[in-house]
Amino acid sequence: MERIRIVSLKGLSRRQETIVREGQMEAARVWSECRDMHLKARQEHTPWPGRNEYHKATRGGRFALHSQSVQQVFRAFDAAVESTWENRRAGRKEMRYPYKDKRFFPLMWPAQAMGLEEKRIVLPMGRGRPSLVFPRPQWLTGKAACKVVWNGVHNELHISLEEAGAEPVGIGATEKHATVDLGQIHLAAVVTNGGEALVVSGRGIRSLKRLHSKQLGEIQKKRSRCTKGSRRWRKLGRTRARLTLRHERRVRDLRHKGTRQVVDFCKERGVEALFVGDPDGVRRKNSGRHHNQRMSQWEYGKDISYLEQKSEKDRIVCFTGDERGTSSRCPVCGHRHKPKGRNWRCKACGFVGHRDIVGAVNMHPIAYGQVVPFPKRITYHRPGSLRRCSSPDTGLPQVNSGSCLAQSRNQAPQ
Repeated sequence: MERIRIVSLKGLSRRQETIVREGQMEAARVWSECRDMHLKARQEHTPWPGRNEYHKATRGGRFALHSQSVQQVFRAFDAAVESTWENRRAGRKEMRYPYKDKRFFPLMWPAQAMGLEEKRIVLPMGRGRPSLVFPRPQWLTGKAACKVVWNGVHNELHISLEEAGAEPVGIGATEKHATVDLGQIHLAAVVTNGGEALVVSGRGIRSLKRLHSKQLGEIQKKRSRCTKGSRRWRKLGRTRARLTLRHERRVRDLRHKGTRQVVDFCKERGVEALFVGDPDGVRRKNSGRHHNQRMSQWEYGKDISYLEQKSEKDRIVCFTGDERGTSSRCPVCGHRHKPKGRNWRCKACGFVGHRDIVGAVNMHPIAYGQVVPFPKRITYHRPGSLRRCSSPDTGLPQVNSGSCLAQSRNQAPQ
């Protein structure tokens, strides 16, 4: 099982920043070369180039990079073409093959190219060129594939670690299983066939997304009044990048903690199989611009990915499937109607229950062919803790007094 560890490269020297920047521009040239070869083959209706053709076109020291870094770039391009072809074959004709000109591209090295010393990581840049040298983390015990990525504010080193996961049992041999209903207000609702239920709140993530949208709107409003390229215009752009990076870190942290609570809940109760309902299709329905914005910000794909990774590590079989109709059917009498509010009220039999738990209960017949009773006791969890730091007089988030946002908020109205 692959795990990504992120190391900040915020304190690089100017010399190292120059090496990284030039290397990323050179990697973008490799990508553009592969893009041109692929585009020419499509226009001339000739066989598409593969990895062998890309290797022949980029070898021989044409690019100021390590040979294995060049190979990683054209392998990434070939994987992008293959993924697009599979999506278009599945009916998603709006997907386009790589066509854009890239100015920068992440620097990548396979595990065998990494050099490890006692306290340093040495990443070669090619014969006759200085290598990149970074401090070695204590948890890095052996060579691993890595890449240098720009996050909008500074560079990061992403190290890919292979973790030995235990082999999960088969689905047919499971005695205890559970289902998960993903959502926005509640990150996940879990129900086991033993009548136990868990609800993990997603309001913290939703509030962070709403705050970030307000901050972006405020910055964009001020930036629209500036001359493009001016000092204040660039300063507001840097502020936007810093806020976005902090927002992504906070949301990722809460998402990891929430999915960890789900897997720990299942592990403590001996669950061997976990079914996650796939809410694909909810974004296609037009429900107004405010609701559409919330749906577009809902990263349920990451929730599914995190649950699969954590379940694999704890020997739990995790699989997904269609959840259509599970939230609109009464778990007692089978009556269907569109629910309103957080409680599900049946107009036919009078049943009342938690709306998301109803969806998770109705997934058991779909996933396992077994009807389970509605849980009598529900456990509620919140992922992590959200510290509120706001100005007492305005209610706005507290920011650095020297920032652009703070200066504009402290100005008297005209």
